[in-house]
Amino acid sequence: MLRSYLDFHRATLALKTEGLSDEDLRRRSMPPSTLCLMGLVRHMAEVERAWFRRVVDGEDVPLVWSPEGDYQVAYDAGTATREETFAAWRAEVAHARRIEAAAESLDVTARAVRSGEDVSLRMVMLHLIHEYARHNGHADLLREAIDGSVGA
Repeated sequence: MLRSYLDFHRATLALKTEGLSDEDLRRRSMPPSTLCLMGLVRHMAEVERAWFRRVVDGEDVPLVWSPEGDYQVAYDAGTATREETFAAWRAEVAHARRIEAAAESLDVTARAVRSGEDVSLRMVMLHLIHEYARHNGHADLLREAIDGSVGA
C-alpha cells in the first residue's frame, strides 16, 4: 500500500508537468520566490536521494544540485532544462525503488543524516508520501496559473 501511494504521488507530479515547455516549467509562482514546477521536480529528486540513498542505503553521495547540502538550491531552476531535471528525478526514483524492493522489511532502520535518529523504511516511505502530497498541492496551483489545468 505504501509503495502504491508513493507511486501515485510520483505520477501525479509528473502529470502536473506534462506538455509544458522548459519556460513554463521555470515560471515562478510569485517573485521573489523561486518556486516553480521544475524546482519542485528538482527538489523531489533531492528528497528521494537523501532519504533512500543517503539514509536507508547509507551511500556517501552529495545532493544532486548542491555538494554543500543546501536543499534550497534545487528550487532555483532558472537555467534548468526538462531533460536534465527529469533524468535526475527518474534516476533517483529508480534508485529508491531498488532500495525499497531489496529491503528485508519495512522495519529495517537506518540513521537519519540530519537528525541523527534511527528511522525505519516505513517512516521514510510515509515521509516521502507526505512530501509529495504537500508539493503536489503546490504543483496544482502552479499548473493552474500556467494554463488553467486542474485535477490530478
